[in-house]
Order: sequence, then C-alpha cells, then structure tokens
Amino acid sequence: MATITFWGGVGSVTGSKYLLEHNGRKVLVDCGLFQGEKELRERNWADPPFDATSIDAVIITHAHVDHTGWLPRLVKLGFSGKVITSRATGDLMKLLLPDSARLQEEEADYRNRHNLTSHTPALPLYDEDDAKAALKLLHTVKNNGEFVQICEGFSASFRVAGHILGASQVLVTMDGAKADGSDVRFLFSGDLGHYDQPIVNDPAAPPNCDYLMCESTYGNRLHGDESAEDQFVKVIHEAIRRKAPILIPAFAIGRTQEILYMIRELEEEKRIPILPVRVDSPMAAQASQIYNRFSEEHDREYTSILMRKKHPLRTGSMLTASSREESKELNKEHGTRIIISASGMMTGGRVLHHAMRILPDEDATLIFVGYQAAGTTGRRIQNGEKEVKIMKQWIPVKCHIEKIEGFSAHADWKAVLRWLSGLHQAPTTIFTTHGEPEAAEAMAQHIRDEFGWKVTVPQYGQTIEL
Repeated sequence: MATITFWGGVGSVTGSKYLLEHNGRKVLVDCGLFQGEKELRERNWADPPFDATSIDAVIITHAHVDHTGWLPRLVKLGFSGKVITSRATGDLMKLLLPDSARLQEEEADYRNRHNLTSHTPALPLYDEDDAKAALKLLHTVKNNGEFVQICEGFSASFRVAGHILGASQVLVTMDGAKADGSDVRFLFSGDLGHYDQPIVNDPAAPPNCDYLMCESTYGNRLHGDESAEDQFVKVIHEAIRRKAPILIPAFAIGRTQEILYMIRELEEEKRIPILPVRVDSPMAAQASQIYNRFSEEHDREYTSILMRKKHPLRTGSMLTASSREESKELNKEHGTRIIISASGMMTGGRVLHHAMRILPDEDATLIFVGYQAAGTTGRRIQNGEKEVKIMKQWIPVKCHIEKIEGFSAHADWKAVLRWLSGLHQAPTTIFTTHGEPEAAEAMAQHIRDEFGWKVTVPQYGQTIEL
C-alpha cells in the first residue's frame, strides 16, 4: 500500500511538501518555506510532522523558495538522503539556498541591532553552513522524461513545466504499490507556466498517470486580455510624466529575467525610452547567467537573440547592485528609474528598504508583476491598505499602485485545462493544491465541468491511500 500526506502547499500557495510512503520508504516531493500569514510562517519553526532522518529522498520540482527554502532546515534536523532535481534547478538552488540563509541571518542581525525582535536574540531559521550541507546532497537529472532511480521502490521522470528555467513536472512511480501488484504512477505538476511566454519552452504534455497533483494558483482567475507589454508601456509613460521612480518587487529567479527581457524588447521597439534600470539583487544577476547556459530549455526566440551575440536580459542602461553599499547608493538617484528588487511578495530582502522610501511618495509607482500570497506585505498593499508595517515601522502607502497580471509565470485555469487535455486517459483522482482555498476549489470544479474527472481538494495533514 502507498500513501500521500499533504504537509504544505494546501490551503496556501507556499510551503509545498508532499510525503509519499510505500514499502517502508519515504520520499518528500518539494521542501518549501511557508510565507504570508503568521500562522503559516510559524510552521517553518515548528518541529516537522515527520522524522527528518526517516526521509529516504527529496524530489524538487523547481528552485523557488516556496518549494526549496525549507531544505536546509530539513538537513539541519538530520536528513542525509539524495535531493533529486533538474540540472538547471540544481544550479539555481546553488544561488538561492545560500542567499536565503544570508537573508535570514541578515534579518536576524538587523532586528537584534535595532531592537526589533520579540525573541532575545533573534535567530535565523538556518545559516549558510546548513544551506551548503543541503547542496552537497544534490543529484541532478535531465528534464527530458527519462526515468531515474530515486530510492528502493521509487523512480521518477522529469519534464518541462514552463514556469521558470529548470521547472519540472515529475512523474513518480512506486513499484508494485497497487493491490494487483502493478505500479502506481503519480504525476506532480509542479508550478505550470502559461503558454507562449518568453524565454522558456511551453509545458510538456502530461504523461498518463494514476494520480495527478495539479497546481491551482490562478484556479479562480484569468490573466486578462490586455498584454503585459501594453500595460507596462502605459505605466512607464505615466511615471515619466511625473519624473518619479518605479519599484518592481520581483523574484530574483524567473520574474526578474522576464521583466528585463521585456524592457529590452520595448526599448528596441521604441515603445519606451531607454531608462535607468537598477537590478538590486546579486542573485538575479547570477541567475541571468545561468539562464543563458541552458540552451535546451530556451524557446526559439531566446536562442535566436543569443545567436546574434546579444544579451537577451540586458537593457540599454542597466546596473546591478551587488553589495549593501551599492544598494544604498541607489537612494541618491533622482528622476524616473526602474528598481527591480526581491522578494517578489515583499516578505523580506532589499525591496523592503526601497519600499520604505517609495511607498510614501505620491509621485512614485509600485508595480506588482506576480502573485501576492495572503498575509504578505505585497497582498496588504495590493488590497488597498493605507499603511503597512515594515521593519516594525508603520509606512504610509501614498504611491501609485499598479498590477500587471500578464507577467505571472503561473498558468491560469484555462491554461491548466489546456495542459490536462493532453492526457489520453483519466487519472483515478486529481488533487488541486498550491492555491488558496477558493482557487483550489474553483480549479477542481473547472476540471469536473470540463472532463468529468474525480477531483479532491486535500487538507493540511491529510493522508490518502493510493
């Protein structure tokens, strides 16, 4: 008998952790940080609901911290098995996990120095040594559908999910797990990208499976008819008229590259003037270099630009701030400029220091280019709150707030249905996860209406026999 237990990524878009158990072996699919509401974030610090030393292997679908950011903590608690992921994801994790550790160490230090902590002293969830220990466990594979051994009784194949570079949908096979002795095939969608987006290839068609876990981030919404480019051009020209700065909170991996790619295109098409672009994220700069290396995951247009000896992710007047000092220097600039900084949901990182100056400025613009999870600073601003708490200071929100839906790297519900239509037979059960409750329920109903398949919306801590 095989089971799956949902220890994250349910009732929320963060903290993805799915525990498969069969024949005495345990495999964890994704190992993400919880973000947003305090109740969720406290789960990061709580003892895990499973013994870390009992996990035989971890499979990672892609590099974002809501899928990888708890891995150093798992290692700190005693996990020592393999971590299997795609080649590109492995390279991105080598940037992301140490950076995540540094951010937590810096935030703990900042809170201690400024007496902003309710714990004495404030401590990081894990440190750089824990992150480095986690990276030593990496085993990378090609994103091409070939099966690889995970541990005794488990194998898996990885296929392109189209979300960010290296993102995978993963088919896990559990040997002889059915009552008749045949294998159970469980497909994890990971985070699915939408079709026809720049840089990376479209999601691969899903292989046939017995069970399918389907993301539902945009299960109750569509991305809209107006293109991201058209929306962005309007916002840029309005900011130019006000001679004011633009702040874009963006994930260093994935979203930052998409934004730079689009700004370069709009400049070349003369739809916007060449403006100062400031990427305040050393990790984003390093991630962009990794993006250029993995040609097998590029779409045709990206490959064509590289062949012309041009850098697809470099705008006409672009600087990257690597050190804290370089970041602080950005505050001395005036006029219209575009500052791109992490984190994308404004839950930490350098973007908060920029936000403290941008938010009270009536002429400035804050542009949201991705999903803002419940409880995050980004969601509060997006919901229209007039002031938000940053570093224990109440900051008034007076700037212009814009939201560009078309940038999302997540498939909306119609794109998910398009992806599911590639299945040649109905799965026994589909589970909708990685969505807030209303979105997960809506996605489940869309699938029932379209295909007539059995769909379940799982709950946190729920165990289901397969």
